[in-house]
Amino acid sequence: MAHEVDYKIVGDDMQFVEVELDPGESAVAEAGAMMYMSGGIGMETIFGDGSGQRSGGVMGALLGAGRRLLTGESLFMTVFTNQASGKHHVAFAAPYPGKILALDLKQLGGALICQKDSFLCAARGVSIGIAFQRRLGVGLFGGEGFIMERLEGDGLCFVHAGGMVHPRDLQSGETLRVDTGCIVALQPSVSYDIQLVGGVKTALFGGEGLFFATLTGPGRVWLQSLPLSRLAGRIYKAIPGIAGSRREEGSLLGGIGDLLDGDS
Repeated sequence: MAHEVDYKIVGDDMQFVEVELDPGESAVAEAGAMMYMSGGIGMETIFGDGSGQRSGGVMGALLGAGRRLLTGESLFMTVFTNQASGKHHVAFAAPYPGKILALDLKQLGGALICQKDSFLCAARGVSIGIAFQRRLGVGLFGGEGFIMERLEGDGLCFVHAGGMVHPRDLQSGETLRVDTGCIVALQPSVSYDIQLVGGVKTALFGGEGLFFATLTGPGRVWLQSLPLSRLAGRIYKAIPGIAGSRREEGSLLGGIGDLLDGDS
């Protein structure tokens, strides 16, 4: 079972989450995500997420680290433990403008599929693994590559998304077409596929990319208004002296270079 932690999310566009830990409680976070911590908090760097170390020993730790390497995350994570007798706090900051989502895995059925790089921190005991995209088309053109993150357990986890976040509940058989970069997270019960935008002219010059993601219920999905790739593209185009060869991010030249690396 994951540790039961209290928290508060502070800020509007550049948020951070402050986690309150009772004596002996721990939170696990990405390396470099910590903003501040009070005097009773101790730090320890570990392989993977720490959830496999208790049950699988060294092999469990190595497998956990290997799963994180495949998702593009660091091999190491940091565990923050309250080593004092009273309550203490540790805070984690968002890496770019957007919103932090507090997601209770126990209320969401015990598992969640997230985009790469979205995980920020969690109560210790939450497993951060991988979710393979079984369809070739989704892996190549779905905007997230073949591998996404899978969060499992019964505790709180905190996920960061760019811009504003819009949760959407899909009924059984209900389909939603989404820009591939705007997906933050989805429940495993949601079916994820891709489809062509439309005709040749629309695909080439419409500015919306070549493919939509199609999400089919039942289940909940979380969407973001400002994917990191879109933000980075705008910053890149605004830098003086850089002769970018790609046009609008969603057009043919702007998207085809990112089809295989999952950054479109």
